[in-house]
Amino acid sequence: MFPPSISPETDKILTYLYGLQRLGIKVGLDHTLKLLKCLGSPQDSFKTVHLAGTNGKGSTAAMLASILRQAGYKVGLYTSPHLLNFNERIRINGLPISNKKIVSFVRKNKREIELIKSTFFETTTALAFSHFADCKVDVAVVETGLGGRLDSTNVINPAVTVITPIALDHREILGQNLESITREKAGIIKPGIPLVVTPQSRVVMDILESTARAYSAAVIKVKPEKDSLKHSITGTHFIYKNQSYDIPLLGSHQALNGAAAIEAALQFDNSLKVSTIRKGLEMVIWPGRLQRLSKDLPIYYDVAHNAQGLLQIQRLMSELFSQKAAVLIVLKGDKEIDLIIRALQGYGHLIISGSKENGLMTADDLAHSFKAEGLKRPFIIERNFFKGLDRLIDYVKKQGGPGLILGSHYIAGSVFSRFRFSFSNKKI
Repeated sequence: MFPPSISPETDKILTYLYGLQRLGIKVGLDHTLKLLKCLGSPQDSFKTVHLAGTNGKGSTAAMLASILRQAGYKVGLYTSPHLLNFNERIRINGLPISNKKIVSFVRKNKREIELIKSTFFETTTALAFSHFADCKVDVAVVETGLGGRLDSTNVINPAVTVITPIALDHREILGQNLESITREKAGIIKPGIPLVVTPQSRVVMDILESTARAYSAAVIKVKPEKDSLKHSITGTHFIYKNQSYDIPLLGSHQALNGAAAIEAALQFDNSLKVSTIRKGLEMVIWPGRLQRLSKDLPIYYDVAHNAQGLLQIQRLMSELFSQKAAVLIVLKGDKEIDLIIRALQGYGHLIISGSKENGLMTADDLAHSFKAEGLKRPFIIERNFFKGLDRLIDYVKKQGGPGLILGSHYIAGSVFSRFRFSFSNKKI
């Protein structure tokens, strides 16, 4: 589960933390507030920016944190899930929380954690806020874990809120339609606090705007100039408010995220210079987002795991390459399979794989779910994920088009290992 270099003591503490997942996902703020009160309410000792959305909130958070760091702020960043190590979730100026801090926090607060029956995410959120307070950050960029209204992170009083594109996802928890999901995510909107929002469907925007009006919260809609978008295999160029920007992340959706990060930064500090914002965007690093894994082959990895994300990537691949992208996909068991199979129709060669670890579906279970939901296109089943990677590589070598590895954060370790990509738990 954990890297070999982790000490037995740290391994034991992380195993304990992950064991809290047995308590499930609890929607509500009571447990988080109780635990934070025991810690002296650390979330009240620093400024925050709060982000929610279905897709793009992690990338937007990373870009915003990079801009604010470039401006000289000491910046905390709380995101989830991680790619390789738990520590990645909690960072200050790019540096992940140390094993020592994690061990110390759990040891010191284990009694309260168990009395309150705090879940994994509730405890992790309290750990993040405690770490940020101890290290006296100027501002923390905080990404919701799930939803917004009842998400554990929704105990903060942010200076700015941000909502990225909302789509159908986690329907079993957030609601069966777009309206109910939007109302949950709109729960981060606070009285009098500016809301930065990316383009949304009409039904979503209506709910967000009516909620903001009820709270007297100004709504700032962002959208880069459409004709300014330029894609390459190394990054994206866009213009926002007559200023040009470059980001090392691929896709028009990343330009959208970049514009949201710019606006959120300006709402937080309207004295920021364009040069500072540009530098912050240029320096952002956010692995696992259409990340090229090979110098010799056009093979990319993206953690996209819902229909909207898969469609965005498919559109970008069609702009960059003449051939349809071959795909190796794995998914967790809680995904909206009926929506995902529609998004897969635009891709090329399809390999289905899986794993019994981290809640991922096995290849056979995923294939069965695809068939049950009506997937008509041909595909290959590869039960061993590493063999699935080899099949994708061989196909790309023979056919010459792009290859994509999609569906989960939880395969990052295997992907990076196979491609010998160096992603350490150091500063990003």
